[in-house]
Amino acid sequence: MFKFNLARLVPNSLRSWWGFSKDIGGMSFEESLGIQHDIQHKYQFDGELLDLFSRNQGQPVHKWHHYIPYYDRYFSRFRQSPVRFLEIGVFRGGSLAMWRKYFGEESIIFGIDSDPSCGSLNGQAGQVRIGSQNDPDFLKQVVREMGGVDIVLDDGSHQTKHQIESFKALFPDISEGGVYMVEDLHTSYWRGYGGGYGRRSNFFGFSSDMINDMHHWWHFNRLKHPTLKDMCTGVHVHDSIAVFEKGRAYEPTHSLVP
Repeated sequence: MFKFNLARLVPNSLRSWWGFSKDIGGMSFEESLGIQHDIQHKYQFDGELLDLFSRNQGQPVHKWHHYIPYYDRYFSRFRQSPVRFLEIGVFRGGSLAMWRKYFGEESIIFGIDSDPSCGSLNGQAGQVRIGSQNDPDFLKQVVREMGGVDIVLDDGSHQTKHQIESFKALFPDISEGGVYMVEDLHTSYWRGYGGGYGRRSNFFGFSSDMINDMHHWWHFNRLKHPTLKDMCTGVHVHDSIAVFEKGRAYEPTHSLVP
């Protein structure tokens, strides 16, 4: 059995303080059957992105298996087009390389990271810029350099505060029909990342506010995020992932026909 090691994210000495008590060793799969089999069997997914991930021989790519089908569900319609893709969090560059192959050579791929060493990856699979995802001016400068943005994938610090600030800065700049995805949201339950179970201040609390604001036609409560009013047409929540669809929201109308 291959056992995924989360010690880098959840040291034993801090699990209690972070409010994380599950046995991480239980998050495993049959290594002898391989990554492809695990994803195919559990999630009934067999797309090209599975091959790009599971057969990667380049720079390391670190992803939870159940993310792969969701990436394809929300990103596939942008393939083979000059899509403008921004990933927050570069790590060793393997993810940017995977997205380059997935979206094609016409795509505009950018990654940002606060680690200066990631600057050495600039110009390989995509453009890499060094700065904080908690710096709105930096984020907007990157989007201007990209000529706009269609997809944002936040795999950065995983700090709730950073996730929310990045969203507030970038979501208004996403093109109509674009997608904003935040992953690894299990950290919203960990106090060390600014989260905690049931805390309204974690990213799921923020997502709930966005859903309520999206339905402002139907209630008379104050908007929590008025600057984002009528920009979001859909919110999808999966295990550790939240997806926001960008578009102009219109006041609902209805008809009875014939």
